[in-house]
Amino acid sequence: MQKGKLYLIPNTLGSDDLSRVIPPYIKEVINTIEHYIVENIQTAAKFLKLAGINKPLRELTFYVLNAKSKESDITTYLDETEGGKDTGLISEAGLPCIADPGSVIVKMAHQKGIQVVPLSGPSSIMLALMASGVSGQNFAFIGYLPIDKNARVKKIKGLGSKIKQEGQTQIFIEAPHRNDKLLADILSNSPGDIILSISKNLTMETEEIISGTIEQLRNKNIILGKEPVIFVLGK
Repeated sequence: MQKGKLYLIPNTLGSDDLSRVIPPYIKEVINTIEHYIVENIQTAAKFLKLAGINKPLRELTFYVLNAKSKESDITTYLDETEGGKDTGLISEAGLPCIADPGSVIVKMAHQKGIQVVPLSGPSSIMLALMASGVSGQNFAFIGYLPIDKNARVKKIKGLGSKIKQEGQTQIFIEAPHRNDKLLADILSNSPGDIILSISKNLTMETEEIISGTIEQLRNKNIILGKEPVIFVLGK
């Protein structure tokens, strides 16, 4: 029996106007799939409606993949795919498997000999790097910095040294409610001549991108609030 395919389906970064951020062919793909692996069923269902799915949602099967998912359940998520049914993997926002738990499913698909089909769409990490004005030749996405203040400050100082010595751009994120505390720590503990770029609400009408040297940004009153933000440090 021929196995199904695992489609990695991009989600929006928050915009409800899918025509601006999601390729039209995504609609064709989702209308061939009945099984989805998602972080949150409500969010995924909203996306599928906006994307133009024709089938009633009650006829679809959703498997939840998040920090609370049991390994014993996850190992069964591709059973239908092995039986010949295509499956879609959808992130909460942006591309699956990028700062997202979906990689465990993709790894399992490869182990089972299931074809993995990545589909193009918005990536906040890549968009922020593009808009930053710093080098995109050598960069690292490091996820979240430590929550503990002392550890976070130590990490920021280490990033500054790495940028100065190796020229490697550093990209990271933070829980929205901690954005402004992280920004204050970056401005207080980074070399004044390196560049910080802040990308907020990417692809949305409220999108804002601020970029300048640490020294320049120290003189600005920047309030990020509880919005999705990507931080880029480099030179």
